[in-house]
Amino acid sequence: MGTAARRLPYRYLFERLVREEWRLHASRFGGRRFAAFPGFVALVAAGTTAFFSLGGADTSLLLSGLHLVVAVLGLQVGTVGLVGRDAVEDFLGDTTLLIYAARTLPITPERLVVAFVLKDVLFYAVLFVLPLVVGVLPLVHVGAVALSRLPLLLLTTAGMFALGVGASLALVGVSTRSRPATFALAGALVAGLLLRGDLLVSVTPYGLWVRPTLLAAAGSLVLPIALVACGTALFQFDGRSVSRSVPDRFGPLHRRLGRLDGEGALSKSLLDVSRSSGGMWKLAFSQGLVFAVLAVLLTYLPEVVPVRPAPGLTMATILALGTFTTYNWLFQFEDERFYRRYPVALEDVFRAKLVAFCLLALPVGLAYLALGGWLFGLRSMLVGVAVFAPLSLYVFGVTGYVAGFSPTELLFDTPTFALFTAATMAVLVPLVILAIALPLAPLRLSVVAVAVSGIAGAIGVLFYRRAGPRWAAVAREGSDAD
Repeated sequence: MGTAARRLPYRYLFERLVREEWRLHASRFGGRRFAAFPGFVALVAAGTTAFFSLGGADTSLLLSGLHLVVAVLGLQVGTVGLVGRDAVEDFLGDTTLLIYAARTLPITPERLVVAFVLKDVLFYAVLFVLPLVVGVLPLVHVGAVALSRLPLLLLTTAGMFALGVGASLALVGVSTRSRPATFALAGALVAGLLLRGDLLVSVTPYGLWVRPTLLAAAGSLVLPIALVACGTALFQFDGRSVSRSVPDRFGPLHRRLGRLDGEGALSKSLLDVSRSSGGMWKLAFSQGLVFAVLAVLLTYLPEVVPVRPAPGLTMATILALGTFTTYNWLFQFEDERFYRRYPVALEDVFRAKLVAFCLLALPVGLAYLALGGWLFGLRSMLVGVAVFAPLSLYVFGVTGYVAGFSPTELLFDTPTFALFTAATMAVLVPLVILAIALPLAPLRLSVVAVAVSGIAGAIGVLFYRRAGPRWAAVAREGSDAD
């Protein structure tokens, strides 16, 4: 009885997790608003495709970029193994996921994590991958891509997404056993891409799109499955649940921060991130993915336009937008109702989060910009260093005002995501255009880029100052409604 119960079919677990995912988002946002999310992504993707197509961008490069984007998305989604580990260990504070049932029901945590990962793969594939493929239709309209090739494109992009999930999950699995082995494996992968990238790509789903061969088809099928299987087999749960006794880290950190942490919210925020699976390394990992993709794009892929984008400004802009992941980790374990139990204003909580954001996101981003200076020249990175911090403040302010304490959940609300996208594009598009045009007038356009980022940073500070009062009012309304 016990053994059979602990071997509940994956199909049963998968169905329950999918239903719970839909119920959670539909009850929070409304079924229609949540169901409209893929349509909005497809609309944005189609507009972006049309914009670059009218600008004379090479079709093959656009499709290469699509495969790269979904692969990076898969790498990010694959890190749900870290969240799953925290959920099984019940380290998410007041948040209790269905995956925590491994502690209360007769089922192994390994089975729940596998079902959890498969559910997230389907979730993001429907929400993002399929709409991104639909966004290629403008290329079909102008005759750049044959309509008959769209099913293959959907297959190869979904394969690249699964490959990214598998690669990230494998790294997470190795990291639960040996952190040095994780760095060695990641270094070997980067070295392989740099030395024989063409050979590695030929056996991926993207290789199947570029040149359909039996080897590419076999690699497209076997490689993602093998990586997922490897990651789940290596995944090892922490034994911290046996004993919750740990040294006092809050007190010394709080005293060390002094006046900077009057209410203790800053110390709590830093410790929440460091105690969760992956620790501070996950911040460097998420930004490292962005940096690696940009380095490959700027170094090896063909140029989209006759003028090569300036590496420093391009990297700083995208890395600043990538600091959204740091905001997400800082608020991963938070709930505004928690602070209503204590004499702490939400304005003070947001101030502590901003300080923690600066302490965590800015050094990581500047370190990658320094690495970019080694790859592309220090002079090219100077403008990037100047714009990175203000743009990061803009991202924090906009995200705080729009999403508050639930950045991941609220960004799946279609109107909220549309607002966040519009605010992001308002800064991203001008700076990308400046990065492309920068080599034509370096000094003048660098000044313009710094001015644009400065204005964006000031706007971000204004949003940040209004975020606390806004979400405090929302919390009070919710409390009164209850």
